Amino acid sequence: MTTTTTPAVRFAGVTRHFGTVRAVDGVSFEVYDGEFFSMLGPSGSGKTTCLRMIAGFEQPTSGSITIHGREAAGVPPFERDVNTVFQDYALFPHMTVAQNIAYGPMLKRVGRAERERQVEEMLDLVRLPGYGGRKPAHLSGGQRQRVALARALINHPRVLLLDEPLGALDLKLRQEMQGELKAIQKRVGITFIYVTHDQEEALTMSDRVAVFSQGKIEQIGAPTEIYECPRTTFVAGFVGVSNIIGGDLAERLSGERITFAVRPEKIRMASPDAPVEHGAVSLTGRVAEVVYLGMHTRYIVDVDGGSQLTVAAQNLDATPGDALAARGRPVRLIWRREHIHPLAG
Repeated sequence: MTTTTTPAVRFAGVTRHFGTVRAVDGVSFEVYDGEFFSMLGPSGSGKTTCLRMIAGFEQPTSGSITIHGREAAGVPPFERDVNTVFQDYALFPHMTVAQNIAYGPMLKRVGRAERERQVEEMLDLVRLPGYGGRKPAHLSGGQRQRVALARALINHPRVLLLDEPLGALDLKLRQEMQGELKAIQKRVGITFIYVTHDQEEALTMSDRVAVFSQGKIEQIGAPTEIYECPRTTFVAGFVGVSNIIGGDLAERLSGERITFAVRPEKIRMASPDAPVEHGAVSLTGRVAEVVYLGMHTRYIVDVDGGSQLTVAAQNLDATPGDALAARGRPVRLIWRREHIHPLAG
């Protein structure tokens, strides 16, 4: 990741109201030059509105947005050094792949020979050499997405905005495209700002992630930080699966009247009389439900004292029968104290 003293994009106290709805509510963040930055959150959390304000399709109600140090207020979309890739690709169906990709250079009156050279370069970049003569209707969803990416990149924007670009693809293809997008971003070295509601996409590709909820940013950090050390109840619940523990049980386990999270894979499930190492946290209970998920099994455990926790265990040696036979079994749950993460909000 390349960084400079001037951020590629900077939000300072930005709000965007639609009538009485505060779609974006006092948001501040910086995106570094050359960074893959994701805005992650559920529908209506404000992430897409932020992207549209960077593109110039929406204007802030208040606050300031700068792009490479230049105030964005009053600058029309076509004068901003950004391009956008949309979920629906927005390709011209009557044009060939090559004509779609060459559309931007054609508007800039780039000569035909140079346009063709740039198109071939882009087709190689997105791994579609030889596809220039095809129409979009004759391409798969993943291929159309690559064409849309090439059409945006041929304009050499300093910032590329991606609005849920993989949302229309099936799971396997989406996972393949995640790796391709990250590899392309590294090759071209420009800033990618990516909007998604899919936590796996954000964790897989991003240098940093901003988690949005109700128009505000709950947490910004590297994917490992967001997952391993969630700061709020929302982040703990939205990014992955967490056990949220509060009240009397939290006080008994931690010694403090706090709410905290512990990830299901951090909990070891053992026999009720299993020894507990010094400093570890331990509870007893009974397995209420078992969900076999192939690579791992999810156990729902009724904890003695009235709570319920989720445990995830890899199926290293256990067969499906072994996993399912645990239903109704008394168990002891054990995890290390450092895996307790106090939560705010």
